[in-house]
Amino acid sequence: MSFPGTFNFSYYRGDSNQFVVRPKNSNGAAFDLTGYTAQFTIANRRGSTGTQYEAQAVIDTINDLVTCTILPGVGRSLTAGTFVYDIQITTGSANILTILTGSITITDDITGAL
Repeated sequence: MSFPGTFNFSYYRGDSNQFVVRPKNSNGAAFDLTGYTAQFTIANRRGSTGTQYEAQAVIDTINDLVTCTILPGVGRSLTAGTFVYDIQITTGSANILTILTGSITITDDITGAL
């Protein structure tokens, strides 16, 4: 496996944002996600002292993909600026894999601004 990959993206504060992650084995074949759960965590900085926000991560074991979603409720908690995130899959505490990481540049919204 060649985890984690890096993907940096922009996000408009308070909107819904969804993307799909298709983990691959080192030979390029789909990574079998059977038995795994996923977690998508956004933070203001790396490390355990940062403020963390849990976004949604849903595994599709038929197609071996992870759908990640920032819902408006979580998105409104974020402020304009740069955040970091990672997506982990696990079968329990003995098997944790970070499959994707990166930064999110957040632009403050206009309509519905708090």
